[in-house]
Amino acid sequence: MKRKQQSGFTLIEIMIVVVILGILASIVVPNVMESPNEARIVKAKQDIRTLEGALNLYKLDNFNYPSTDQGLDALVNRPSGQPDAKNWKKRGYMKKVPKDPWGNEYLYLSPGTQGEIDIFSYGSDGRKGGVDAAADIDNFSL
Repeated sequence: MKRKQQSGFTLIEIMIVVVILGILASIVVPNVMESPNEARIVKAKQDIRTLEGALNLYKLDNFNYPSTDQGLDALVNRPSGQPDAKNWKKRGYMKKVPKDPWGNEYLYLSPGTQGEIDIFSYGSDGRKGGVDAAADIDNFSL
């Protein structure tokens, strides 16, 4: 009778694999943990560019940007007040106005302090100023 040879991993081999996985995790996890903030900043910049494009279409149709009081909602719902939106598109310029990645409304000024219009987010802290993820993001610095 021949004995069947058993094959499998030894305890040492399993421990080596666990140590290697631990080393890889200690390198990868810190890099991945910072990615959400970077992704939110990129998303905010894309949203601001999209809002700026919709506002430019609004201006082409109506000859003016919506006022600060009319706000970004003028891209979704026909605005009242001045300036009048005589040629406002029946379906609007956007389906809905997005919120910034931190759940706050995008801010809008017309006329703006930096140009014709200002579209901005105060970042993760929701306050003016800040650094990194808390830094202000606006259309004139993109």
